[in-house]
Amino acid sequence: MTQPRLLTGDRPTGKLHLGHYVGSLENRVRLQHQYECFFIIADLHMLTTKNSREDILESAENARHLVLDSLAAGIEPERATFYLQSAIPELSEINTLFQNLVTVPRLERIPSLKEMARAAGKEEMPYGLLGYPVLQAADILCVRAHIVPVGKDNASHVEVTREIARRFNGLYGEVFPIPELMIGDVPTLVGTDGRAKMSKSVGNTILLSDDEATVRRKVFSMYTDPARIRADIPGTVEGNPVFVYHDTFNPDRAEVDDLKRRYREGTVADVEVKERLTEAINAFLAPMRERRAAYEADRGYVETLIVEGTARTRDEVVLTVREMRSAMGLTSTWNRIRRRAEDRAKKIGAAG
Repeated sequence: MTQPRLLTGDRPTGKLHLGHYVGSLENRVRLQHQYECFFIIADLHMLTTKNSREDILESAENARHLVLDSLAAGIEPERATFYLQSAIPELSEINTLFQNLVTVPRLERIPSLKEMARAAGKEEMPYGLLGYPVLQAADILCVRAHIVPVGKDNASHVEVTREIARRFNGLYGEVFPIPELMIGDVPTLVGTDGRAKMSKSVGNTILLSDDEATVRRKVFSMYTDPARIRADIPGTVEGNPVFVYHDTFNPDRAEVDDLKRRYREGTVADVEVKERLTEAINAFLAPMRERRAAYEADRGYVETLIVEGTARTRDEVVLTVREMRSAMGLTSTWNRIRRRAEDRAKKIGAAG
């Protein structure tokens, strides 16, 4: 291993949005030259909340969009290893070996799991969802990642990974690095509805692949200050979704400060504030649209990246499983049993 490793990824449930960018993708782009990067297409994790046959069949196209969005955002294909989680069966073995290193009460204390169950309309938590952080630990540690850029909602999951790595190392020897967590500068981006974080399941997103007209329509549908019914009424900037987005995506700080001042004074209309935001977001997304179109024009290119990346990742995971089994004594146990069986076979052969 010549460089420290980075592991992160997404479930193939749809295209990526601005919340994904500020929560994790921005860090992936920034760190890609400092780390050897593995990006998981987490289709097994998808099954915890979306497991119909239709969902599974759609995941191939969604996987393609995840990679396209990543490349459009600035991930360089030669710096990235994209892989499909379900195509690496050894992950299941790692998951099984890790299950005995964490307790049910520890997993039940993770608040995001309950939120995921509610968002998916589950009255009771499926076993797979309760074990989501354990499989996530297998994802991270199977390639021995050193850093994990994720959104704020996954921070508690990564802490479980750190605990499992420490417990394994303490019991069996130093096999895994203890991965560091990295959260984006804007850990949670409010959605266009102003009520909840930006989320595909809620439908309050601005996608990285949205065209200019779609961005404009979504921005102009955004909530602002509900008490401000006319442009000459002073408005509240703090917590106002439109200004949250200005602070995040508008690089013209003088313009943003001027808009805030006039909004507080009641001397600027919401229309102008949203028009300036539309221009800023479209300018932010323009290079992504251009890169996406170029990669999309090469039919089969993205799928080739996934196939090659999955093969390479599986080679790494096989090595990890081999070292885990050796450290735990499982390899020695099997070898002893096998040798005795071979000795018996030799004796029988010699007697015959």
